[in-house]
Amino acid sequence: MRLLLDLGNTRLKWALQGESSGWLARGTMDWQDAAAARRLAATWADMPRPRAVFAASVVDAGREAEMAAMVAPLRGGPPIFLRTPATACGVHNAYAEPERLGVDRFLAMVAATAEGLAPCVLASAGTALTLDALAADGRHLGGLIAPGARLMQQSLLGATARVRPERPGQILDLADNTADAVVSGCWQALAALVERFVARAAPLLGAAPRLILDGGDAELLRPLLSLPAQIGTDGVLRGLALWAGTQMAPSCSD
Repeated sequence: MRLLLDLGNTRLKWALQGESSGWLARGTMDWQDAAAARRLAATWADMPRPRAVFAASVVDAGREAEMAAMVAPLRGGPPIFLRTPATACGVHNAYAEPERLGVDRFLAMVAATAEGLAPCVLASAGTALTLDALAADGRHLGGLIAPGARLMQQSLLGATARVRPERPGQILDLADNTADAVVSGCWQALAALVERFVARAAPLLGAAPRLILDGGDAELLRPLLSLPAQIGTDGVLRGLALWAGTQMAPSCSD
């Protein structure tokens, strides 16, 4: 039994995995929720004890240390933080410095490869928008990183004196007020970038790639796209489960 942790910029996602596929328990914790850590500790106290704890992290060392302290009472040992390799589980990292690719992006590609979804474009929409092109043979062809829609809005409001929406905006094709114009412009920019990336990646992938959307804003982004897209769920955790299996059974790794 393993406890899997996905430490993202906005929240923690976790899952308890048994011997078979699927989760025995799962949940999320928003880093900004002051009471969330106490609730999570209580939840974990009532769970079966894991044999090991595996973590994928894009947060800083201080937050990783806080998480290590939280899992210590579970007695599954300290979290094993998996760092991005050049090659693992059939995926070949395009980065010249492999460790600089976010481990969340790598693990999402691990899951997509194992599930036969490549060739594909993986788009994760959250605090940031990340895009990755994954070939059928597991080669990562590269990707892009851009601010997420909310981060774009915060940047715009912070750098301008007169752009001050009077209310939350709606996403429209053509806006006739500042509130809607700000929100619509940011979300439409994300949609346009996704579509452009897919168009540029398609010839390199040798086939029309499947578009997989993941992340907290995936459901909001999908209706804005002119391309068909499927929603992925727990891509990082699914990839983490596969990679954790190779750590516990070295003969299975690449």
